[in-house]
Amino acid sequence: MSILVTGGAGFIGSHVTDALLDAGHEVVVLDDLSGGFVENVSERAKFVEGSILDNELILRLFKKHHFEYVFHLAAYAAEGLSHFIKRFNYHNNLIGSVNLINAAINCDVKCFVFTSSIAVYGENQLPMRESTIPVPEDPYGIAKLAVESDLRSSHEMFGLDYIIFRPHNVYGERQNIGDKYRNVIGIFMNQIMQGKPMTVFGDGEQTRAFSYIADVAPVIAESPFVPGALNEIFNVGADQPYTVNELARVVRQCMGAEADIRHLPARNEVVHAYADHEKVRRVFGDRKTIGLEEGVGRMAEWAKRIGVKSSKEFGEIEIGRNLPPSWT
Repeated sequence: MSILVTGGAGFIGSHVTDALLDAGHEVVVLDDLSGGFVENVSERAKFVEGSILDNELILRLFKKHHFEYVFHLAAYAAEGLSHFIKRFNYHNNLIGSVNLINAAINCDVKCFVFTSSIAVYGENQLPMRESTIPVPEDPYGIAKLAVESDLRSSHEMFGLDYIIFRPHNVYGERQNIGDKYRNVIGIFMNQIMQGKPMTVFGDGEQTRAFSYIADVAPVIAESPFVPGALNEIFNVGADQPYTVNELARVVRQCMGAEADIRHLPARNEVVHAYADHEKVRRVFGDRKTIGLEEGVGRMAEWAKRIGVKSSKEFGEIEIGRNLPPSWT
């Protein structure tokens, strides 16, 4: 199969690419390297450096490669920061997605696989189920939900088949540990390797279910070929929620460090977020998953090998009011 993976130099995208290549497909990776790294892309894939905002480039790629499937993972996924970069968020995460959907419709793509987020659910809807009416709390979740809605509309109007995944708090090897705006496990590991305290927003009692990459990427990669998956939405990830304080203790143990925890002022975020996965198990089957200690242990060994990474400052802050001081 001829397949396009956007964001394939990034964390989840590179793992999805590997799974597709292992299944024997031909894969073209499109990535602007704003958050990914070219070394994440397998030599078996064709890599194109470019943006999903470059509509002319997208049209050329679709015309040249006759893609049968599109896996859209390109996004700027700093959920908390999205409050302060609204225009950038909607431009990259919504308009860029529409460019791809238009091309997929015009080129008769068989299935468009979109990586959304449990950010679409919002607050106080636990456990988060696919049948829950989404009420996103931040611009990132709003953009993701808008793309989901456009895919549903495009299916009804033009017959474009789609599959939507809502992963959550995915971690593992190849994650950008130098990004200070997202990826709490990577942030903790990077801070520990620099001899700094681990920083926690608020009291650290907010809960998340942290999902190891090997439990997420293969499901996404095989989805268009699974009976019953077309035109459905699936939560995908870990079941067991942990507090951020509990997570910090696990990371400290796996890194073999005695790092302190420094609590920063609480930020405006969903306090508790974990999802129900009955639907994905019903359609894709029960699978053995990696527990938090084992998954963090694997990532810790990888992080020690690659060493400390520098954090890029986001240079296009649009709203400075209420911006956490640690992000300035």
